[in-house]
Amino acid sequence: MQTHSSPLPAAVDELWERRAELGPGDAEARSVVVGAVDMLDTGSARVAAVSSTGEVVVDERARRAILLAFRVLGMARSQVGDFHHHDRVPLKTSFDGVRVVPGAIARWGAHVAPGVVLMPSFVDIGAHVDAGTMVDTWATVGSCAQIGKNVHLSGGAGIGGVLEPPDTVPVVVEDDALIGSRAMIMEGARVGRGAVVGAGTVLSASTPVVDVRTGEELDRGRVPDWCVAVGGTRDREFPGGTFGLPCVLVLKRLREGWRHDRAELDEILREHGVNV
Repeated sequence: MQTHSSPLPAAVDELWERRAELGPGDAEARSVVVGAVDMLDTGSARVAAVSSTGEVVVDERARRAILLAFRVLGMARSQVGDFHHHDRVPLKTSFDGVRVVPGAIARWGAHVAPGVVLMPSFVDIGAHVDAGTMVDTWATVGSCAQIGKNVHLSGGAGIGGVLEPPDTVPVVVEDDALIGSRAMIMEGARVGRGAVVGAGTVLSASTPVVDVRTGEELDRGRVPDWCVAVGGTRDREFPGGTFGLPCVLVLKRLREGWRHDRAELDEILREHGVNV
């Protein structure tokens, strides 16, 4: 993880140093924080991004602004139709060019780019969902998660959120990836461009990722670009016996630019004895 200079005002850092003193009655602090989170909401700032060198770069000031919002915003009642809410963070109101299906929920401070489709789903504060992405039914995009362009988050997929502690890295799902139904991508994990992650796969920052063709262990917590990966287990010896510990298996490398073809993907999974 790298950090970089932030487009957000330095006043956020000053407020952070005296955060224990702040509360909803501090109008000046609230103005600074609301302005900073508004920049996240519009996409003019973001919590994290992939740099030109391929590293995840985190803007800690952005994450501090989100945490400060929970101190300087008071609880407020709101209503959408027959549904009543009581929270410090309001719902997002700007959806230019976004298709928002009834039942979809996005909080203020989440950026949802034009061309995104939100089925009944949840997008949390600090998340960044880029153009052309589908957030399918009951999928969740946690706080500060970074989702690229033309990604498909299948039904029930869970993209974990992370605000604290400060040195944690948000989940990053890069452009053109497909995350299968009920898959869980958690704190610090990263899914590469064009990767297909099979249904029910669990990936965290510490999950071993193994190439089944060579047996090579790849970078933990990271699914490589342009590949098909599924959840699996590896046997490990313990004093009490041999047990299978979770891992992620890279079944096949895909040609760069491969588009998600269901028939071809099903054939890849059948070839490796994986149920489709």
